[in-house]
Amino acid sequence: MKKFIYILLCSVSFLLIGKRSQAQDYKVAAGLKFGAYEIGPSGKYFLDKTTALEGILGIRDHGLVITGLYEIHTQAFNVDKLNFYYGFGGHLGSIGSGYYHRFGSDAQYYKDRHLLLGADGVLGLEWMIPNSPIAVSLDLNPRLEVATGPFFDIAPGVGVKYTFQ
Repeated sequence: MKKFIYILLCSVSFLLIGKRSQAQDYKVAAGLKFGAYEIGPSGKYFLDKTTALEGILGIRDHGLVITGLYEIHTQAFNVDKLNFYYGFGGHLGSIGSGYYHRFGSDAQYYKDRHLLLGADGVLGLEWMIPNSPIAVSLDLNPRLEVATGPFFDIAPGVGVKYTFQ
């Protein structure tokens, strides 16, 4: 519970520190997301200057997870090309038999195939490398798993994207 309160306080601090970005540096991006549980291709599309949709196809041991996120971007710490983003979404997937680790708990063994279904959040920073079409991100993805749970989990992630105007 202390970790959850700490994460909540950090996210509120980011909201108060950041200001709305006046312009986004790109419209569409495609790349790779390296998460604690899944690794796979990702894509981001900006609906306007501050809101985006992101999709991730996560490949994991014995399974596959599709995640969709609605994100709001703001400039972070008044630094050009550094954006703070936060949002919400959901995931759907499947895992086969094997041991699976969760944040703050021991591994659990699943002997059959299981459905993954739940709600996701995202909280992160994205930096557009100056004079380059490359953007890198670092984020936390809290998730509530309802199909095999219910349980709460947090997955950190790193992303690298190629951006298009």
